[in-house]
Amino acid sequence: MNIEEQINNYITSQPEPKQSDLQELHRRILQASPASKLWFINGKNSDGKTVSNPNIGYGFYTINYADGTTREFYQIGLSANTTGISVYILGIKDKTYLAKTYGEKLGKASVTGYCIKFKTLKDINVDILEAALKDGFEAT
Repeated sequence: MNIEEQINNYITSQPEPKQSDLQELHRRILQASPASKLWFINGKNSDGKTVSNPNIGYGFYTINYADGTTREFYQIGLSANTTGISVYILGIKDKTYLAKTYGEKLGKASVTGYCIKFKTLKDINVDILEAALKDGFEAT
């Protein structure tokens, strides 16, 4: 199964309205960066044990660790969770930037250093979320 099929299966496995919200976010992220590399992380470790929620990833980002090692990862991530949806924006150096720049404008969302969580799209200002996503793509 290719990545697009995995992403589609993941999105369609979600209950409504989460399924429609994820589909809309997926469409908007691809529209913001159509040439982005797509990722799908199923949330399982090498033993098949679930260690995180599955994630859809967009773009390409190299994480540099203090010990000199690196890891390739996505720039923007999208994941369903028990209370709603999480959008991850990686690569922004200032961990207060998202909250300061977009936090109050987003609506009913929780914003941390690299994660924006909300229950449904109708709870947030999607145009502001799109601006944050574009910032994320441009940051790396």
